[in-house]
Amino acid sequence: MTRLVVIGPSGSGKTRLSARLAELLQVRHVEIDALWHGPNWENCGPEELRARVAAATEGDGWICDGTYHSILGDLVLERAETVAWLDLPVPLVLSRLVRRSWVRKRDDVVLWHGNREDRWLNQIRWLIWPAFKRGFENRRDLPVRLARHPQLRVHRLRSDSEVEEFVQSIQATESMSGSSNGSERQKTPPLAET
Repeated sequence: MTRLVVIGPSGSGKTRLSARLAELLQVRHVEIDALWHGPNWENCGPEELRARVAAATEGDGWICDGTYHSILGDLVLERAETVAWLDLPVPLVLSRLVRRSWVRKRDDVVLWHGNREDRWLNQIRWLIWPAFKRGFENRRDLPVRLARHPQLRVHRLRSDSEVEEFVQSIQATESMSGSSNGSERQKTPPLAET
């Protein structure tokens, strides 16, 4: 399992799970948010994002959090062999998202490229409301989208215990087979200076 994508709405734990699995499997962690957002929350644009994601997911040995379906289409899904779909209860996801945002604001956490959490009104507009909608849309749209990719092994994880069981199954497989990749874990490459 060296080409894995973790999908789900904002706040579902995609980045945390991806980083954990990348560390466990000693593969690179591709964080699409870091590729999309530049300084001052400026995005790189759809064409540039496609180029960055294509380069970051080339070959084997990666775990990607997110797919940015509306911008990238099925680029990531076409390259992946395994999907971990975080389909947690929407109220749980929203409570975690609000708590995460509050903690980041309280602690003045620096995110990608010097960005910090935005004002609450913008958070509601661009993060919390879309996460609410995405939780329900995913249940309707993802089964159809994922079915178009018969190469995918899909793990629909609906609770924290199922997420933990998934991690443990990978850990057990990894310890039985040894490392499938001798490469060092790499994070998403930094933005190229323009």
